[in-house]
Amino acid sequence: MSESIVSTMRPASIAAEQPARAPSRRARALRSLVLLLALLGLAACAHAPAHAPPRNPMAQWVPSPNLDQRRPSLIVLHATHQHSVQASLDTLRTRNSGGRVSAHYLVGRAGDLYQLVADQDRAWHAGAGRWGTITEVNSASIGIELDNDGSADFTPAQMTSLLRLLTDLTGRLGIAPTQVVGHSDFAPTRKRDPGPQFPWKQLADAGFGIWPADDAPPAPAGFDPWLALAAIGYPLEDRAAAVRAFHHRFRGMESELLDDEDLRILHALTRLPPQALPTAD
Repeated sequence: MSESIVSTMRPASIAAEQPARAPSRRARALRSLVLLLALLGLAACAHAPAHAPPRNPMAQWVPSPNLDQRRPSLIVLHATHQHSVQASLDTLRTRNSGGRVSAHYLVGRAGDLYQLVADQDRAWHAGAGRWGTITEVNSASIGIELDNDGSADFTPAQMTSLLRLLTDLTGRLGIAPTQVVGHSDFAPTRKRDPGPQFPWKQLADAGFGIWPADDAPPAPAGFDPWLALAAIGYPLEDRAAAVRAFHHRFRGMESELLDDEDLRILHALTRLPPQALPTAD
């Protein structure tokens, strides 16, 4: 029977009789060094990027400081069309029947705010579509999902939280406050969210998005509404779908036909300052 095995079989009383030896100065110093290295490692992890930048193995890595992170120029609002925040969090973090989707933020009906993707990263929220000259919306935008089943009103707490978030994003990321759109605006043939019940006027009163002046005059004779829709940013491959999306946003109704009030609104919107219209970054 080896000595190591014998040692493990000694009664506790025998072990207790052996006086404990104080650790040596060298052992204490070594223990302190190990603790310091562990703390430094944790600090490095806390400040390290989520993922290392890609490097081409064919080339010699000679990094330059002359660079910048992705700079979004658009904010896209969505409605989740689900029945709870938890269901939406599950959808935005896993693979679902339609494939993988995500968003930068989710705003709950109680005003609770969740971030799922870092601002500088590209979330998969927009899909195919075009807004003005922006043809790759995922790469140029921040996506915000609003917990809503597609028919309910958006709650005051939810809108308050959304307005705080928009204030933060436009100020911190340098996005023009006018550059806030709905999913259906740039993908009218596929999407209808955030839907005709979303209070765009409330956002405009707070300084976000675009909205016509209440006292804007009628459109002049010969005014072309299609050129106006295109200038605002709407894709016109399917004109009926574009009008439907326009009506959702500016009139809160379901219709695919333009009338005189639409022309008045379009004329007012296209007379806004140039920075209000969509641009590619």
